[in-house]
Amino acid sequence: MPKRDVIEVEGTVVESLPNAMFLVKLNDGEHQVMATLAGKIRMNFVRIVPGDKVRLELSPYDLTRGRIVWRNRS
Repeated sequence: MPKRDVIEVEGTVVESLPNAMFLVKLNDGEHQVMATLAGKIRMNFVRIVPGDKVRLELSPYDLTRGRIVWRNRS
């Protein structure tokens, strides 16, 4: 998928699930997204724990699933 077709949003990790899946609450406060780790995050062994602020890429076709592409330092 071309990079220009994704929607970038920010949120907070609420829950860590099996198979490197995470439940992320978006900053708008209403929506929750099921997210997985992007390839660069996996390759560099970045640890994501509940409470972390993250940046997500959402597909315009399914807004309930996303990919974590960045973890903000806090």
